[in-house]
Amino acid sequence: MTEKAGASDVIRIGTRASELALRQAALVESALVARGLTVELVRIRTTGDKKSQEPLSAIGARGLFTKELESALLRKKVDCCVHSLKDLPTEQPEGLELAAILEREDPRDVLVINRVADASSLADLPAGSRVGTSSLRRRAQLLAARPDLDVVDMRGNVPTRLKKMDEGKFHAAILAAAGLIRLDARQRIDAFLEPPDWLPAAGQGAIAVQIRASDERMRLLVAPLDHAPTRVAVSAERAFLAALEGGCQVPIGALVMPAADGSSGHILHGLISDIGGRQMVRGSRALDPADPELTGQELAADVRARGGSSILAELRAVANVLPPQPE
Repeated sequence: MTEKAGASDVIRIGTRASELALRQAALVESALVARGLTVELVRIRTTGDKKSQEPLSAIGARGLFTKELESALLRKKVDCCVHSLKDLPTEQPEGLELAAILEREDPRDVLVINRVADASSLADLPAGSRVGTSSLRRRAQLLAARPDLDVVDMRGNVPTRLKKMDEGKFHAAILAAAGLIRLDARQRIDAFLEPPDWLPAAGQGAIAVQIRASDERMRLLVAPLDHAPTRVAVSAERAFLAALEGGCQVPIGALVMPAADGSSGHILHGLISDIGGRQMVRGSRALDPADPELTGQELAADVRARGGSSILAELRAVANVLPPQPE
C-alpha cells in the first residue's frame, strides 16, 4: 500500500552524527529544501559509532554503520536514510530500497602523510613506517605493495584520524578521497592511490538514499537525485562484492573505470586478497550498462575460478570470517 502524507509535512532524514555523514545528508537536505520542502536531520548512533575503538574486523557483523538507521526507517521514525554506499550491505532488508544514488565523488583512496615524515608517496615511506587504516582491503593492498610497513588499525571519524596523524601516532594513513573532499580537507591529500593498481571499496564515493519500498511519495521526491551513470557503475561493483560473499571482513576491491583504449566503454576491475596481501587475484571485464549486475557476477565467477574461492575458504577456516557456503 502506498504511503500518503501532506505536502506540508516535515521530511525526516536519518543520518549518522559524524561531521562527514551530516555533510552528506545535507546534500540531500539542500536538494529537497530547494523544492520547497521542510526537512529535519535525525541523528542516529550506529554500532560502528558506539564501538569506535574496536577494529571493524573484530566487531564481526555486517551493517555496522547502517542497521540502526534502517531500523528507524522501518519503524517510520524517519522518512529516508542517507548512507555512504560502501557501508551498505549488498542485500537490502525486506521492505527497504535504494531510491536514489547521488553523483559519485572521487572514488579513489589517498595517502595522508604526517608532516614530520620525509615522504611524499607510498613508495617514499621509510621501511617500518606506521600506516593507519581500519580496512582489511587497504591493509592487504598496503602489505602487497610494501610488506616492510607497519600497518596499524586506525578507527574514528575523519577528523579524529587526521588528529591522530598530527599527534604523531602514525606516519601515514589511507583514507577515502571523497571524505576529505566533502570535509573541505583536500589539502591534506599527499598522494592518490591510482586504480586499477589500487582498488577502492565497491561503491566508494557514492551516497545512497534509502526509503521504505511502500513509500511512493518519498520515491518521487528523491528520484531526481538519482545519477544514472553512478548507479550503473556501483551496481556492477556491488554485484561483484555480493557474488564473493564479501563485507568489511574480506579484502575485496572493485571499481568501474573508463576503458583505457579511449573508447566510450567502461571496465569493471576487481580483486580479492588474503589479509596479508600475499595471495591476491585480480580481474577485469567490460561493463554491460544494460546489465551491470551480470558484469559483476561474471567477473566474480572468473576471480573465483582463478583462486578466489581458495582465498575465501582460507579466510573462513583461519579467521572464521564467513559461514561455509556452497561453491
